[in-house]
Amino acid sequence: MEKSIYSAEYQRLCAVLRQLREEAKLTQVQVAAELSVPQSFVSKYESGERRLDVIELWHAARALGVSLWVVLERLEV
Repeated sequence: MEKSIYSAEYQRLCAVLRQLREEAKLTQVQVAAELSVPQSFVSKYESGERRLDVIELWHAARALGVSLWVVLERLEV
């Protein structure tokens, strides 16, 4: 199992997070404010430049108004 941020699976997660943010009609700035992080944090995880640990992923999902299960289900599609 490849652990790189460049793996196809991780890139899929990045795309799912970006899609969920866009569907929620939120900007990166708004998500960052909810997470109490700089906008660049959101930009980096959406572009795949930064990996999220499971707790960060859970917080990101909540900031997007969805459960972690929704994120995981989207990965299966």
